[in-house]
Amino acid sequence: MDDVRVVDELVRDTADGLLASAGGRFFGWVIGGGVPAAIAADWLTATWDQNAAMHACGPAVAVVEEVTGEWLKELLGLPSSASYAFTTGAQSAHVTALAAARHKLLADRGWDVERRGLAGAPALRVLTSGQQHASIDRAVRLLGLGTDQLHAVGADAEGRIDLVALERELAEADGPVVVCLQAGEINTGSFDPFEEACALAAARGAWVHVDGAFGLWAAVSDRHRHLLSGAGGADSWTTDAHKWLNVPFDSGLVFVRHPSAHRAAMSTRASYLVHAADTAAEDGTAPARDQLDWNPEWSRRARAVPVYAAIRSLGRRGIAAMIDRCVGHAHRLVAGIGSLPGVEVLARPVINQGLVRFTAADGDHDARTDRVIGLVQRGGAAWFGGTTWNGVRAMRISVVNWRTDDQDVDRAVAAVRAALG
Repeated sequence: MDDVRVVDELVRDTADGLLASAGGRFFGWVIGGGVPAAIAADWLTATWDQNAAMHACGPAVAVVEEVTGEWLKELLGLPSSASYAFTTGAQSAHVTALAAARHKLLADRGWDVERRGLAGAPALRVLTSGQQHASIDRAVRLLGLGTDQLHAVGADAEGRIDLVALERELAEADGPVVVCLQAGEINTGSFDPFEEACALAAARGAWVHVDGAFGLWAAVSDRHRHLLSGAGGADSWTTDAHKWLNVPFDSGLVFVRHPSAHRAAMSTRASYLVHAADTAAEDGTAPARDQLDWNPEWSRRARAVPVYAAIRSLGRRGIAAMIDRCVGHAHRLVAGIGSLPGVEVLARPVINQGLVRFTAADGDHDARTDRVIGLVQRGGAAWFGGTTWNGVRAMRISVVNWRTDDQDVDRAVAAVRAALG
């Protein structure tokens, strides 16, 4: 079949099955759009078709990844000595970070997990608030740690980890421990008390991992950086560029304070590979960097190229302005929808997330909430998703798209008003 016809058919046949998630009135999950420079850079990435696993496979894109990784550490306020990797998303990033944690915590106890496996190893306990994203649970499973070792210590009314309970759990643990904290709880957007939690963990010798899938980007904003106070004391951090940096899917990031543990958990060797670390540069500079040493993937696209383009296009001030703008829109959305009759605000934005529910005369507020969400979605003017928070159904509001403007907010509020009848 002719190439143009193939593409035309794809456009025609998928037209009714695509969510308008790249648009300014999509407030479901935490899905960003794509700034123009990043989209164009993604086209370049596909056109170049470089396997970015190793420097030898694509020297130019390898250098782009090195430059971008250093920029990201500076933007996000992370240690300049931290290692990093570009992944498919936070799921793969969590696996990478927790694999590094597994390596170091067990090595500190004389156990080489990469060689000996987990059979007979000290049990590694993972402590959370109980409000963690499900990708943390999945990472624990994939790494063979077992969900029996996942312990929810408890959270406050906004979803932040309970420090008293955390201290008690740390004191009672007799083996290696990972503490998982959140920079942006998935429903309320709340931030854990990093300063205090990191101090408690450090006193116990625990590894602290911060899930900052969207919230870590608050570090770029002068207005919202305070939410991350103390987060720099963690051992690993993850975030998504396809959320608040608004690059195309997929684009995750992981950073690790302990590069040797990170590399030991991920690196591999083979006779047919050309390892940059084994090749001394002629001018005496440090050897080039192979992404193969830092994440679980082998063949991979050059994910840093769109990230590089987004940062170059927006700059620090542009990224900060985008974050501040989205937070303002989240506040306006929650306030506007919350002012409508029969609406109860469950969580006002800490940053870009909010929760509301819709009350019913018959008392079945959960059914009413799901019904209104469905009506808004089918109406097509805006898109919100549902969730369960503290045992009740709610409509979740999430604003991370660079295209959202005041008119989008007004139209979204009007769409909810129309659905309420």
